[in-house]
Amino acid sequence: MLNNDTIIALSTPPGSGAIGVIRLSGPDAISLTNQVFSGKDLSKQASHTLHFGLIKQGDIVIDEVVAALFVAPKSYTKENVVEISCHGSNYIIQQIINLLISKGARAAKPGEFTLRAFMHGAFDLSQAEAVADLIAADSKTSHEVAMRQMRGGFSNELKVLREQLIHFASMIELELDFAEEDVEFANREQLRELIQRINKVLQRLIHSFEVGNVIKNGVPVVIAGKPNVGKSTLLNALLNEERAIVSDIAGTTRDTIEDEININGVVFRFIDTAGIRETADVIEAKGVERSLEKMKQAKLIMYMVDAQEDEVEVLKQSEELSKQDTPFLFIVNKAELLSQTQRDFYAKHEMLLLSAKDRAGMELLEKSLLEKVNLSQINTSETLVTNIRHVEALKQTQHSLHRVLENIDHPITSDFLAMDIKQALHYLGEITGTVTTDDLLENIFTKFCIGK
Repeated sequence: MLNNDTIIALSTPPGSGAIGVIRLSGPDAISLTNQVFSGKDLSKQASHTLHFGLIKQGDIVIDEVVAALFVAPKSYTKENVVEISCHGSNYIIQQIINLLISKGARAAKPGEFTLRAFMHGAFDLSQAEAVADLIAADSKTSHEVAMRQMRGGFSNELKVLREQLIHFASMIELELDFAEEDVEFANREQLRELIQRINKVLQRLIHSFEVGNVIKNGVPVVIAGKPNVGKSTLLNALLNEERAIVSDIAGTTRDTIEDEININGVVFRFIDTAGIRETADVIEAKGVERSLEKMKQAKLIMYMVDAQEDEVEVLKQSEELSKQDTPFLFIVNKAELLSQTQRDFYAKHEMLLLSAKDRAGMELLEKSLLEKVNLSQINTSETLVTNIRHVEALKQTQHSLHRVLENIDHPITSDFLAMDIKQALHYLGEITGTVTTDDLLENIFTKFCIGK
């Protein structure tokens, strides 16, 4: 997986801009840049220095640039790295990249810079994956969680578990060397207590994925209700734009419409659905079916009714909704049409009153959303698992340790006990990259952007 050639890529987003940053990494990064750089001799300059000069192809000046030098091993990849800041013209950027490729550089693959950093021991695999999460972070909470993982919070917790298991594994291996003498170096009761403690940590980490995944990908919130109660109007009010078509004709929304907003550092992914009713229209019926599916998948349901609807029918819908496991907010729209008696009635049943068309009650709705998901109260200093690959490895670890506990209670030879402990260590190692395969690394790093 690790090549010794020099790679190059644009590290800033493609498209015209004020500047573009072109990154090279590899043993010849500095010498190759030096061949086309007119200014100081870069090979004689210190690490972590900036140098103004020209990029030239023969006598033709391509651009005025600033070259940043990072001499191995004091760089992101632990290799020689040069970052060329040029003007952000697509033409200029491509000319410089093509010129350096002609001098011997190779176009980088997706995630190859971070892969090299991992292969050179700059950080472990879970930290490398956190780099991608950090780039994709679109809220304060997701940024804090990714930053903690990138700085080794998750890795350090796993490291402690691994060290404790490795100690017992080595003691059991030692027993195998003295099998004929029937010596026990690993105290079985201490091993049992250790595994029980580790299982509690594993269970906490696995359980944290429910929250971590929501932080990473946003809170899926379905806007549901009968046709023409104002669901699309509410979506437009939340997004502050005309995202969904609004019409007095029932059944206008026939498919789900999704968009997201950030409320106090928490990303909510709102899903406007087709009105729920019985219909002979095949296309609308398909939309209703999708609405019901989305409600089952949602983290939260915002269920809307029209203020002019019969109060008994409204209560009936609320009761039906309360039978589901998914948390919900019950919203009475067009509240401007309600009398004070009706307002008191709905308030008594903890229903939110708003007017989506006039945006009245939106602040209270946003506050209620935050209270329902309760993510704003999360302590991001605690380890939160956000990666499904990590969760699966933790579950496999737990399964292997469960077998160890079973075997402690039965007369079984030390070699089988050691085998299960080693299996648990293997799964923990898959998370941090102590245990890897080329297929696993390719699957992870090809999801990165090319310049990273």
